[in-house]
Amino acid sequence: MTLDTELFESMRLELRRGSLVLAVLARLTEERYGYTLRQALAADGLEMEESTLYPLLRRLETQGLLHSEWREEEKRKKRFYRLSPMGVAMLAALTVEWRGINASLDKIL
Repeated sequence: MTLDTELFESMRLELRRGSLVLAVLARLTEERYGYTLRQALAADGLEMEESTLYPLLRRLETQGLLHSEWREEEKRKKRFYRLSPMGVAMLAALTVEWRGINASLDKIL
């Protein structure tokens, strides 16, 4: 039986979607702007398109999990992001949840 690649791709994206939120929150314990955030995630094996990252950052900021500010660096305006206090608490709670799910899946798989 062959793998339905379209179905696989759909399920793979669904699986990644929730993981990306946790990864972005974890990387924003240190202030970064979008490009350096993408680089850090890619270095850890989680490549992400700009069209995915920036809407996610805006959503997390709207939800109160991030703070951002525009600053000039290297003669360019850049938007820097960092976790808000609520973001720090959310990262801690989601990390506990992720570790529990991961431990369960390790047993199942």
